[in-house]
Amino acid sequence: MATFLLWLILLFICWPLAIVALLLYPLIWLLLLPFRMLGFAVDGVFQFVKALFLLPGRLLGGAR
Repeated sequence: MATFLLWLILLFICWPLAIVALLLYPLIWLLLLPFRMLGFAVDGVFQFVKALFLLPGRLLGGAR
């Protein structure tokens, strides 16, 4: 919603720039998609490593 409101303000101030932004937004989103997927994968690996390190303590009943 904030992005849309910012775009409306840009449309009011400088409509050619707002139209260019509207046309380039999907292209930029597609270019950044692999980096988002990489971020999810790296976060998953970190969560897995954290779970491996905390597993002995959980098995012994330390963390609940």
